[in-house]
Amino acid sequence: MRWTTCLPPRRTAAWASGTRGAAVLLAAALGHAIPLTAQTDTLRLADAVALARSGNPALAAARLSADVAAERVGPAGAWMDPMLSFGLMNRPVTDFGTGEPMTMNTIELTQRFPWPGQLGFRRQQARYLAEAAALDADETERQLEARVKQAYHQLAYMDRALDVMRDTRELLRSFLDVSATRYAVGQGLQQDVLQAQIAVARMTADITVMEQDRVAMGARLNALLGLAARAPVPALQLPPSGPSVPEVDSLMTLAVRSRPALHAARARVEAAAAGYRQARRELYPEFMLGLAYGQRPQFDDMASIMVGVSIPLFAGARQLPMRREMAAMQAHEEAMERDLTNETFAEITELRAEAERARNLAELYANAVVPQARAAVESALAAYRVGSVDYMTLVENEMTVNRYRVESIRLTADYHGAIAALEALVAVDLGGTP
Repeated sequence: MRWTTCLPPRRTAAWASGTRGAAVLLAAALGHAIPLTAQTDTLRLADAVALARSGNPALAAARLSADVAAERVGPAGAWMDPMLSFGLMNRPVTDFGTGEPMTMNTIELTQRFPWPGQLGFRRQQARYLAEAAALDADETERQLEARVKQAYHQLAYMDRALDVMRDTRELLRSFLDVSATRYAVGQGLQQDVLQAQIAVARMTADITVMEQDRVAMGARLNALLGLAARAPVPALQLPPSGPSVPEVDSLMTLAVRSRPALHAARARVEAAAAGYRQARRELYPEFMLGLAYGQRPQFDDMASIMVGVSIPLFAGARQLPMRREMAAMQAHEEAMERDLTNETFAEITELRAEAERARNLAELYANAVVPQARAAVESALAAYRVGSVDYMTLVENEMTVNRYRVESIRLTADYHGAIAALEALVAVDLGGTP
């Protein structure tokens, strides 16, 4: 016995039209790829980094701090200024005259001399601190470059994710139109229409959240570039994941050899050591040499030579606490250096693992997960045509493809962000971003 569906002619035509429309839309979705919008105002990553180097106020402040420290080196090793004195000596209080033998007009020049080595150690300490400040400026530049790259790639990810999400929403709206048409001719369920509406609303909500996150990240990138927070951000590039990251031991060797922060920590240790050696000499006396000339209007002129030496009577309240302070400072700087080294090695290990995870997963998504998800949509479409699956199975499968495509883009951005952070730690270009 042959069963025939008896529908009025107009309803049958509408149903057929709706079914064909769904098939066409779904078939188009299977091969759909988001084209990158051609824009002439694309901001290249190298240009963004150059903008940050020239316009970021934090980097400018770090460089000025280095200049300040460099200017302290000269004064730290300079002698104290000599003292020049003038006097009217032994004048009678009655007439202030010059007739007395002891009366004279004097000019005196005195100079203090520190114990040998004190000024040298002070200059050495200041020189190491200036070196550390300059290295701090280099480290600030490296960290700024990493933050710019991370914000740049996050924005690039958001732009491409929004493209995928908006495209998926348009497809879901087409699904909604088809389900509404089928329901209108009696061949669909109201539940399908409602679920399609919910899917469109959910995607709209996700797009809204992503758009606001994009605004916030754009403001962050502008701040790093030294621009106004609301300045428009042009199109950005997101290259594919790069090669495998070098092994941890190689990265650690690079960090020890090249990272400015580690060299700055070592310079501070040397500065503290020089400060301690200088503090030990605070117990040694300072010398004073003075020359005086006395002019007596009615008698022979006189000359004087004076030599003085300081006596550390209050060493327990002054010099010894200074020595203990600098010893503690040296131990502090050595501990800080060890901590920074350990933290650097830990961060290198974590970031390399993160970069490799993102690289491997991005490759897996591109070569297996997304193609398989698309194949699932194609299979669901074939099953839907013969009535084996319900309509919302297609919608859920397409939403799954959307999630996987967005995740693939995010993993690529995560890879570049981890590489940028690694490059800041090892102070070497790893080639993760062209």
